Amino acid sequence: MQTVERRHTPNARASVKVVKRAEGDPPVISGYAAVFYNADDPGTEYELWDCMVERIASGAFDRALREAHDARGLFNHDANMLLGRVSSGTLKLSVDEIGLRYELSPPDTQAGRDVVVSIERGDLSGSSFAFVPTRSVWIEEGDRCIRMIEDLDLYDVCPVTYPAYKSTSTHMRSQDRERLEQELKEWRAAHPSQADAVNVRLRQIELDDHDLIDTVLSDI
Repeated sequence: MQTVERRHTPNARASVKVVKRAEGDPPVISGYAAVFYNADDPGTEYELWDCMVERIASGAFDRALREAHDARGLFNHDANMLLGRVSSGTLKLSVDEIGLRYELSPPDTQAGRDVVVSIERGDLSGSSFAFVPTRSVWIEEGDRCIRMIEDLDLYDVCPVTYPAYKSTSTHMRSQDRERLEQELKEWRAAHPSQADAVNVRLRQIELDDHDLIDTVLSDI
């Protein structure tokens, strides 16, 4: 059984806000549910635990948007606090250079009004998303393991009470950690390590250089 994972958006630029396009128009909740990894911004990667981080590739949501995954807009990932839905047109998703952007048209209910007021007051300022990864790769840089999410099934996006900090930890449960460690183990078994590949390539370059030197010497 696939496990749904949740991540809070770790970038201050992606804070949630309420937009009113014209006087009398209903409010729209807007924010970034996820940010793409940017090498110049360390706040765009998710710290899973010590020495292990996660990054979202820029094309990770392309299939979900193309196939119009029927994601929900929730408050705090609570299915009882439904704010919008893709199939009803009350949740709109798009991507830009920053990440996955959402626009929610909340219902005129107590829950919807409460969320809008809390955002306007500044009590709610962060966003999150729930997903199942369908394609990911692992990269090892020094003593760090990096999980790069390249494709996923999208379940929900939402404003949340407790947004993540910059380069935040997801405070993963032990079973989540064990699952990811197993995923990394399987990846290593299925793919030669980057270090080995680099060493092989360097050795090949060294041999090629020797062959070139021998050829030059033989022509003298």
